[in-house]
Amino acid sequence: MKRLDTETRQILIKQAVQDIISAEGMSKLSIKNIALKVGVSEGAIYRHFKSKKEILLSIINDVYDNLVIKQQEVANSDLESSKKLFTFFSKQINYLIHNKGITILLFSEATHANDSNLKEKLLKVLQSQKKMLKQIVEEGVSHGLWSKQIDIDDFTTFYMGIPAILNIEIVLSKENFNYDEFCNRMFVLLKRILNP
Repeated sequence: MKRLDTETRQILIKQAVQDIISAEGMSKLSIKNIALKVGVSEGAIYRHFKSKKEILLSIINDVYDNLVIKQQEVANSDLESSKKLFTFFSKQINYLIHNKGITILLFSEATHANDSNLKEKLLKVLQSQKKMLKQIVEEGVSHGLWSKQIDIDDFTTFYMGIPAILNIEIVLSKENFNYDEFCNRMFVLLKRILNP
């Protein structure tokens, strides 16, 4: 068997964590189960990450680098505000769909582990997304696209609940979940809120 480089092995370990969380829940996440999923010894896991916490921190860093940064590019683009909002939303939903287990990880481990470092990283992701979303909506309001009566803080809070709803749908519906239909319904709802 070909020996994998550290970066590749770390990616496999993080993917195994997401797979375990998505399929079996947080209670089944252990170094032993991660090692079984990857097909290596527990010691091999520890050669790549010092602890389960370090794996989780790395995954949260990936969320920032692979989702939030891409959303930032959208928020700062020259797209029309409605197109910006749709693209911003689509990037988030697609990321969550292709990285099953992320939502459970972020909102379960980081909030219940009482770990300040995990919470700080999660808060950075959340605050960054809310700030960008607020920027997009303020821009749309200033261009007359959306109602000036909208409470932008309430809108961003509502929007941030959509990933949690998506996660519930994925967990409960499994293979029967229609992602396109969900995205379209949620985006229509967002537009209705912006144009009462």
